[in-house]
Amino acid sequence: MKKTINPYKLCFLTIALLLLVGCAKSNLNDQKADRFELTIMANLHTKEVPDPKIEMILEDITNTTINIEWVPDGHYEEKLRTVLAMGTLPQAIFLKNQSSLGMFKDAIRDDQFWEVGPYLAEFENLKKLKTDILQNTSVDGRIYSLYQGRALSRQGVIYRKDWADNLGLSAPRTTEDLFEMAQQFTDNDPDQNGVDNTIGLADRSDLVYGAFKTVSSYFETPNNWGVKNGQLLPEFMFEEYMNTMDFFHKLYQNGYLNHDFPVASKTNQLALIKNGTAGIYIGSMSDVNSLYYDAVELNPEVEFAVTNRIIKPNGKEGIWSIPGYGTVVLFPKTAIKDEDELRMVLSFFDKLMSPEASNMITWGIEGVHYQVSPEQRADISITSNVVKDREVKPYEALEIGEPETNGRYEGSFDYKVKEIADELVKDNEQMLIDDPTAPLDSQTNNEKGLELMKIIDDATYLYILGGIDKAGFEQAIESWRKQGGEQVIKEFNAAWINKQ
Repeated sequence: MKKTINPYKLCFLTIALLLLVGCAKSNLNDQKADRFELTIMANLHTKEVPDPKIEMILEDITNTTINIEWVPDGHYEEKLRTVLAMGTLPQAIFLKNQSSLGMFKDAIRDDQFWEVGPYLAEFENLKKLKTDILQNTSVDGRIYSLYQGRALSRQGVIYRKDWADNLGLSAPRTTEDLFEMAQQFTDNDPDQNGVDNTIGLADRSDLVYGAFKTVSSYFETPNNWGVKNGQLLPEFMFEEYMNTMDFFHKLYQNGYLNHDFPVASKTNQLALIKNGTAGIYIGSMSDVNSLYYDAVELNPEVEFAVTNRIIKPNGKEGIWSIPGYGTVVLFPKTAIKDEDELRMVLSFFDKLMSPEASNMITWGIEGVHYQVSPEQRADISITSNVVKDREVKPYEALEIGEPETNGRYEGSFDYKVKEIADELVKDNEQMLIDDPTAPLDSQTNNEKGLELMKIIDDATYLYILGGIDKAGFEQAIESWRKQGGEQVIKEFNAAWINKQ
């Protein structure tokens, strides 16, 4: 006999269920209403803004409603100047590098940003940040920022090993070897397809993180500034800088380098390697992983290799280094009204620095974007680079600290060349060329540094392209001196003497 449900009981159960759902929704809405709202501006290194799924999980982890303004990397410096001038800064602003921090030093001294150093000891994770690196970010000895830790030097050479094998070339050991590889990759049909369609070196419009500064190290150029005759002078006043420009001029003149490099983006540069047009990439050796997995989809036979410790003939080994941080985060007083609100903002970053959140923004969602290997490393082989670039990579810009301080996993890679690259990054620490002005300050450089550097950057590109000769470059140096550079030299040297 078929059982029937008492209609009164059914009505009661329905009402009870609706009440439970309503209460659940109400509780959820209450929880969201209780969340602290945080505004952030960060630079975007990918083509598109990320899928929001990771952001939503981070909101749950930190009990925060996050509003991120993603600004394309190529327009970030301009956007920084605009929001600073208009006074429309968010509660947390990410600065790309040491130069960007220098641009804000006057505003920091003008009391426009919170000094966070005295608060860090209150937080379980923020207090783990490395004291020496925090000091490298300091202004007049005070800590105003959190930092994103970086290996001191990732720089080296990635090249097409299959092309080198076809041509009987070994890993380059000198700048002459590097030039010969670029020449043979251009002229001698390295892919053996019978078509003249390859070039040696792929580069981009970046004299620092592109190829130029790394090759400059191979010629023993100082890192930004060096000592000559007992005085600190900028790198472009050294003969080694001129030798580096000559090297690139010859590459360009002979067609061993992509002719559009002064205007090429990193995306353009990487594409030349991935699609088999160019065979040498000079920059972060860690890029070999994504390069390989994108390139192998177009050519299953592609092989890459990495190397460092390249020298000029009879030269010394060396590689330029950063002061232990890349991005830093500042906290504007116009957006954070008092100490209580500052503590709430810092609490978000403290939670963001937890292993759970740090792994999330670096590797993604466990089981979706990565899995933990038996060696307790993050294995990303379970997802494609396309998915990772779309859903995870942009959030890497938010990382605070480094694996030693935030507890995130190191990577585990099936691609063995990436593991070799990581070992060479560690090896670079044995031959670092430090910037002697990293702990020093120059008021004029803070005010005019970017403007002055553009004079030299423009002259460097013109020299490489053949638009000016040595005399023309020296005229650019003289212009740099007259427009404020001479004062920068005096101020850095005064600070250097006082520090000794």
